[in-house]
Amino acid sequence: MDSKNQLVYTVKDRCKVCYTCVRECPAKAIRIVNGQAEIIASRCIACGNCVKVCNRQAKMFSFSIDKVRKLIENSDKVAAIVAPSLVAEFIDIPDYQRLVGMIRSLGFHFVNEVAFGAELVANRYKKLLQSEQKQPYISTSCPAIVTYVEKHHPQVVKSLVQVVSPMIATAKVLKSIHGSDLKIVFIGPCIAKKSEAAENQFKGLVDEVISFIELRRMFDEKKILMHEVQPSEFDPPLAGKGSVFPISGGMLQTVDLEEDFISGEIVVAEGRHDITEVLKEFEEGYLGAKLFDLLCCNGCLNGPGMSNRSQFFYKRKNISNFAKRQFDRLDQKKWFQEIKKFENLDLTRYFIADDQRFSSDFSEEDIQKVKEKLGIFNLDDELNCTACGYESCHEHAIAILKGIAETEMCLPYTIDKLHKYIKDLDISNKKLASTQAALKQSEKLASMGQLAAGIAHEVNNPLGVVIMYAHLLLDEIEPDSPHYKDLKLIVDQADRCKKIVGGLLNFARKSKVDLNEVNIRTLIKNSMKALVIPQNIDLAIEINTLDPNLECDHDQMVQVFSNLIKNAIDAMPGGGKLALKVNDNTHNPNELIFTIKDSGTGISSDNMERMFEPFFTTKEDGKGTGLGLPIIYGIVKMHKGNIKVESNSDRAKGPTGTSFLVSLPRVSDFVKTA
Repeated sequence: MDSKNQLVYTVKDRCKVCYTCVRECPAKAIRIVNGQAEIIASRCIACGNCVKVCNRQAKMFSFSIDKVRKLIENSDKVAAIVAPSLVAEFIDIPDYQRLVGMIRSLGFHFVNEVAFGAELVANRYKKLLQSEQKQPYISTSCPAIVTYVEKHHPQVVKSLVQVVSPMIATAKVLKSIHGSDLKIVFIGPCIAKKSEAAENQFKGLVDEVISFIELRRMFDEKKILMHEVQPSEFDPPLAGKGSVFPISGGMLQTVDLEEDFISGEIVVAEGRHDITEVLKEFEEGYLGAKLFDLLCCNGCLNGPGMSNRSQFFYKRKNISNFAKRQFDRLDQKKWFQEIKKFENLDLTRYFIADDQRFSSDFSEEDIQKVKEKLGIFNLDDELNCTACGYESCHEHAIAILKGIAETEMCLPYTIDKLHKYIKDLDISNKKLASTQAALKQSEKLASMGQLAAGIAHEVNNPLGVVIMYAHLLLDEIEPDSPHYKDLKLIVDQADRCKKIVGGLLNFARKSKVDLNEVNIRTLIKNSMKALVIPQNIDLAIEINTLDPNLECDHDQMVQVFSNLIKNAIDAMPGGGKLALKVNDNTHNPNELIFTIKDSGTGISSDNMERMFEPFFTTKEDGKGTGLGLPIIYGIVKMHKGNIKVESNSDRAKGPTGTSFLVSLPRVSDFVKTA
């Protein structure tokens, strides 16, 4: 890559993709790839807007300090030509003569004002405006404007004034005075001057270009201080009004011309927004004037090569005061002689169109497809917030098609996407938490199941003997015997123990599963046969499936649903609503979801964690063994299904109640038992 292409670059580690550089680039020479801003060298006009606006210094320009240092060391004659905005940069050094002395201390043999070259250039413009011109002209003192026209408005290249910039004019003057072996270094606020000096048509005129930022660094490196140098004047030829050249419209003031809003013969514009609008309207034929005096920066007072980019009006005042002082003490006669001496100096130049415009062969259909990806379906959806760096959603969509922008640059789109990600992540976290809780519960129940199975096996045999002999004794004793009631109590309690042991065996999943095709409606009807629904409870049954058949163990599933319905009734002693719903699982067509929902007292969060533990019950002593839900859990798991509970017992959080959700596969992979 040549030096022109390397002029502006991105420090990727510092780039935080705020898209400010995209927004401020008049040439749209910044491509966003994988969230990183890259300079498109072929489109870049080296205006430095991206450098100025990047607070993180992720956009930088190439320094030439080492080259200048070597040039001074290896050359007999080196001249520093300084832009008139010098006094606007070094407002901390009020005496410009000391500033000139500091520059000489770097090793320069001559220190000259570019303002003199600016006066020669301004005179050429004056002659052009006074001539019988047949076409409007665009000023060419700003190299960024020249490159912008060549690359992005090539059809109006013929309107560029074929006059060199003040920098080139000054270099030609000094070469004619000191000889062609003179080495010249330009010092100014503009980094586009670096690319201008490298152009083939100006080869050998300006050897190196450094910015004011680089000049300050050179002062620091050599420890050159203002109070330690000898004050010095600029070398001749000295400038007159050319010192106001950096101010907007300064070129016109140099030769006593001004922007005339009535006749509209001269139009002055500056800054990214104004120059792009002027050139666009000029290209489309809406503007008519003799001259368009354009500057990429706000004058040359806020160039990217300046270290102080604030205090604009204070810097402008410094320029005006300096120009006035210089003009007041200028030897007018000598100055006029110098101007006359170089009035015939060849200051012509040429321009080459370098069309870098993107193809606009995108159909409205293609553009609309991109917009829809951004969530834009009609004009009302177009916010045109410019957060992406483009003036409108339409421009952003075209930039995406061109391959220089990404959908993530759209702030509303990215925020919506982020909200969706957060929502999905929240759902995933809840599912993960639920799965972890279920796994924890399964591990706990599996351990308890093994223990329960062992206990039930060991207790079952002696318990059977006790029950058998208790019944034999009860049959042999007379009912009116004083021992009959005691023996009857033993028999009842022994039978109760038998039920508990049976429950333990069921909980331990030692039961067999007899799979058959069962009709859901029949299953629900049989589950409610042994139940009495109180009159103060509203029962609603809703079956939402086209296929009412389910492969399961009918008796065991009757036990599941009758227990869940009975628990729901017990949870509503004062009445309420009971709903039983059957739905297809939308995510798994081979699964049915049974929901038993009540409006009862609800289950506390503490009890929710223990509800499937054996012998845990919230009912009064003697009214529950605490094996109902554990057995239900075991039966559902044996059917390769799942059971979940949702409950609220706090009225402050909303209506109380509990929902049991039992999901069962329509077709089980168990082998049917004979």
